[in-house]
Parts: sequence; structure tokens; C-alpha cells
Amino acid sequence: MNQQQILIIGAGFGGLWSALSAVRLLDQHQRLDVAVTVLAPQAELRVRPRFYESDISTTVAPLGELFDAVGVNFIQGSATGIDADGKRVSYRDAHGEQRELSFDRLILAAGSHVARPAAVPGIAHAFDVDSYESAKKLGDHLQDLRALPDSPERNTVVVVGGGFTGIETATEMPARLREVLGERADIRVVVVDSGAAVGAAMGEAMAEVISQASDELGVTWRLGSAVQSVDANGVVLADGERIDARTVVWAVGVKASALTEQVAGERDRQGRLHVDRTLKVLGQESIFATGDTAYAATDDLGNHALMTCQHAIALGRSAGNNAAADLLGVAPIPYSQPKYVTCLDLGAWGAVYTEGWERKVVLTRAEGKELKTQINTQWIYPPVAVRETALAAADPLIPVVA
Repeated sequence: MNQQQILIIGAGFGGLWSALSAVRLLDQHQRLDVAVTVLAPQAELRVRPRFYESDISTTVAPLGELFDAVGVNFIQGSATGIDADGKRVSYRDAHGEQRELSFDRLILAAGSHVARPAAVPGIAHAFDVDSYESAKKLGDHLQDLRALPDSPERNTVVVVGGGFTGIETATEMPARLREVLGERADIRVVVVDSGAAVGAAMGEAMAEVISQASDELGVTWRLGSAVQSVDANGVVLADGERIDARTVVWAVGVKASALTEQVAGERDRQGRLHVDRTLKVLGQESIFATGDTAYAATDDLGNHALMTCQHAIALGRSAGNNAAADLLGVAPIPYSQPKYVTCLDLGAWGAVYTEGWERKVVLTRAEGKELKTQINTQWIYPPVAVRETALAAADPLIPVVA
């Protein structure tokens, strides 16, 4: 049988749910003449929202059984180029060989990465929690600190960036340091942020909670500041202040995959491709973008999806369904995600849960932590490898948060 091809680049939240949703619609229409293929470095969902945690051993969810159960083809490799006109994707396979795949519809779900500005001297000395490998590298480094003599430099961690990742990393850090260095260690965790107030990027109501948690945890903030340079022993701020620290974690800014640059279209400042309500890239006939590569309206009020798994799951369900619908010539289901919530981990203090784009605080401390734990350990993981169950979970009309 000569099959048409829906090709998905990426096996993160957007890619996984795109694949399941595409198969779901094809299954409903009993179309065996269309194949769904995922191209990614590993057949794994790497649960990136948890990489700030001390134990990341359970943050990699294998996808092989699930793909087999639903009939998704998996090709191990890294995409290197997109030929929109020729409907081809070039990639480097597991052996380093260059190969090509053709497609009838392409879903770009290649994700994003932390933005490391080359203009900052010594930035290579900074750690991050952007990938499993980099999070493990940070964890190994923290363990190695116990072999060093006690000093303020050893006991200090600087987290650059006071956004979501920076806050979760910083508030988790006191417990991580005490686990390694002992309860009596004179530890210091400093957040360097350009904002005018603690947690300013999270809105006023949430910022008050973050400030309180920071105070109780002993996390201090250098506000209105930027890092001018990094070295193996600390950072120098733009005003000339030096903070000695053997550990610097970079958590400023995220950029969409560079593959977005190979697709003609408008992009936002983070490199995400502008898409229509079906998630097709504006100006393209056969290419959809989802997850962190898509600049997508969530509603009719001017709100747009953020680079979070909350949005990526729903974006994936919509992209897969609509790419398949486009190929089959059936009506799409416009992407819509009007409800937005935030659940921010604040280390040993607990967590804060908010609802709405205005981030109205609903739960804090232990109650917030209980919900955050459920989200991080259950809700965002892949469905079981049972065809009917997995495809039912991929319905684009299911809200990610009710």
C-alpha cells in the first residue's frame, strides 16, 4: 500500500500528543493509507518541567511500547533541515549518517532551549536545567561540592533569572545544598533578576507569595540586575558587584528550536512561528507548528500559549488532529484553551497554585505542594500503552485543566 505520511519532528509533549491525536482521527475514519511517523533523538518523553528537582531518575518516560500499541512509526535521529516546497526533512540518524524523509503533512514539535547569550563572557561556566543531561550535570556538580573545603564560595549558588524556571530552581536549592553539605552549612542562594520586585514576572498576587517563600527559605534576590560575566568562581553583575559562587545556574530566556528558521513565516521574539487557529503555519500549505514552536492564540481575548507543558499538551492534541484532518479533507477542530492555571513549586515552603491569566492565588504551602506533586508525577506523564485508552486521551476537546 502506498501510504501518505504525517511526519512529526520531536517526541516532547507537543510531539507525543500530536502523534496520538493524528492516529485517533485516522482510526475514526478507518484510514490505513496514512502513516504517522515521529522523528526524534530518543523514543522518550523527557519531563522537562521536573529537571529542577534533586532526583530526576523518574523524569524520562519511555514511549516505545506506547508507539507500538497505537501504530506510530518511530525513527531515531535529529532533524537538520526542512524543505517546505519539496516536502522533505533531512536528518542525522543514530549512526551519524545524513538521511531524508518525505512528508505530506509536517508537524514541527521540536521544542525550545534556554537562550545562552554569546555576549556574556564565560557563560559556558553556567549550569542549566534545560535538558536531562544538563540537569544531571548540575546534580553531579552539587554532589561534588562536599569534597571541597568549607567556604562562602562553595556554599553559594547564583540563579540567573527570576522567571518560572529560575524560581523553582532557586527555592529547591536550599534543601539540595543542605542534603549535600549538611544542615549546619552556611548556605546562600541568590537570584539575579532584572525585575523591580521579587517574582515581578509572575504578577502582583503571586509575587507576594514568592517573596514570602523566598524570605522563609533564605533565598535572596538582586533586583534590577543583570550578569555581565561568569567564571568558574562566580559572577560579576552589570553594576560591578561580584558574587563568589562555585555554582551558577542560567535560567534567563527561552528560544524556539532553530528549525523554525527553516520555515518561511512570521515569528515572535522567541522564534515561534505564527499559526492560524488550526495550528497551520501562516503562509504554509503543509506545515503545522505545535508546542514551543507555535505562537498560537488560546482564546479570542488576546492571550497566547506559553512555553509550558500545560499548553503543549493541548497544542499537540490539536495539531495532530488538524494535520490529519487537513490530509483527509475533513473539518478541523480549532485550537482553544481558554483556561489557564499556574502551579509554581517553592521548595520546602510548598507551592502556589493560581487560576486565570491574572493569576488569582487559590492554594499555597502544603495544599499547593500536594497539587504540584500530582501534576508533576501523574498528570503530565504519557497514557498507558493500551490503544483504546491512549487514543481516547488524545481527544483535542479534552481540557488539560478543567
